[in-house]
Amino acid sequence: MGQSSSTTNYSINRFLTPATISSESSDLADEINIGPLRDHTEDIPDDCLAYIFQLLKAGDRKRSSLVCKRWLRVDAQSRRRLSLIAQSEIISYVPSIFTRFHSVAKLSLRCGRKSVSLNDDALLMISIRCENLTRLKLRGCRELTELGMANFAKNCKNLTKFSCGSCNFGVEGINWMLKYCTDLEELTIKRLRSVNNWNELIIVPGAAALSLKSICLKELVNGQCFEPLVVECKKLKTLKVIRCLGDWDSVLVKIGNGNGILSDVHLERLQVSDIGLGAIAKCVNIDSLHIVRNPDCSNLGLVSVAENCRKLRKLHIDGWNINRIGDEGLIAVAKQCPELQELVLICVNVTHLSMAAIAVNCQRLERLALCGIGAIGDAEIACIAAKCVELKKLCIKGCAISDTAIEALAWGCPNLVKVKVKKCRGVSSEVVNWLLRRKGSLVVSFDAAESEGLDASGSDVGGQESGVEFPVMGDQVVVGDGPSVSIGRLALLRAKLGFFASRNLVPCAFNKSSNHGDSSSSNL
Repeated sequence: MGQSSSTTNYSINRFLTPATISSESSDLADEINIGPLRDHTEDIPDDCLAYIFQLLKAGDRKRSSLVCKRWLRVDAQSRRRLSLIAQSEIISYVPSIFTRFHSVAKLSLRCGRKSVSLNDDALLMISIRCENLTRLKLRGCRELTELGMANFAKNCKNLTKFSCGSCNFGVEGINWMLKYCTDLEELTIKRLRSVNNWNELIIVPGAAALSLKSICLKELVNGQCFEPLVVECKKLKTLKVIRCLGDWDSVLVKIGNGNGILSDVHLERLQVSDIGLGAIAKCVNIDSLHIVRNPDCSNLGLVSVAENCRKLRKLHIDGWNINRIGDEGLIAVAKQCPELQELVLICVNVTHLSMAAIAVNCQRLERLALCGIGAIGDAEIACIAAKCVELKKLCIKGCAISDTAIEALAWGCPNLVKVKVKKCRGVSSEVVNWLLRRKGSLVVSFDAAESEGLDASGSDVGGQESGVEFPVMGDQVVVGDGPSVSIGRLALLRAKLGFFASRNLVPCAFNKSSNHGDSSSSNL
């Protein structure tokens, strides 16, 4: 504590005290006119000071705001994002917090499972004081009711993005948001308990249906109550439905008949078949499609998508080792979708035929992931290395390749910048080191450890649901002695109980670099 205080005082005194004159310069001391002490930071305009605050980390920004009253005021006026632990103890501090941070536009309220969250009264106070609020994220706020959401929606009509998860309010609470928030563009609903109750209530599109561009539904037992909203949103561009019960073919058929601008679709662990994929194919502007662990989807549906969605740029397929999607569907994609830039294949029944077709026809392919595919060997990687001249990122996990495949990469793929090789037993560290010497600018993530199964983790919406992660590393190569594991709650549960050991898969995600905003809050 003492050292921290001393350091702070020294830093401030550098601005407040004049220069020290040594005894050797005493002859000149009389000639120097030492003026009164002055704080030179006062010369920094408020706008510049606010910009400096935005560059600081959360802890540094909090400490800096306590230097003086002016810095406290500038910090409060310039803070646009705020994340709070929304326990009941915070209720008495809500007026003072939001009197200070009255310019907050993005607010995140989170409460743990074992804690009591803030209630309707606290949310009402927040809505009154946050006139500029445009984004709200609620997590674990189980004390909020439909009435509280109604009062909040009436006061925050400029909301453009709303996300809630693990809350207790139900369909009526969502309906109030859709009625009053006429500028709402993004809606994310996760594990909403009251929505899981089978009742007669349905989501009413409301005024927000005219502005909504993105809808994400995750882990809802009665997720189909959102059908009227999904169908009526004519500006909808992004639709993500993950682990929601019910037959979704009928919903997708209605969307395909009325939506001409839908461009991003993510379907994961749903009761959806080729009928649903055929309906999605009518949306000819689709450029990103995720088909993740949907056992009823086959080559027939994928061929339909390929023939109609010629603008497809991103395709992620997790076949779950069911072998219903394979060469036939991927060859159709290769022939009909020349704009393809990103392809992720996990446990898909592909062979040299489809991989050769993709390498030859998809000349713009930049990112490729092949995970848990036993048929992928040296010949397939050599074909990719020779034909995919635009390839920049390559991930190979759990495939039957050897050092020969890695050597092929050294002579092909001139634009390759990152390679990730995991759980490929035939690849040695020596050939990886040789590859780095051959291509000095290449970043390689290598794990030679053997493992019985591929890692699994639950996917979540805010980032990519499935894709290959190329981490930013200081060194060019990382050679691990043990398995490199990314463990989520689902993976940990499976590891302990031994469930579905044969279906533990690798989560892959091409993670894009996010812009660094105010680190005092999570992204909304």
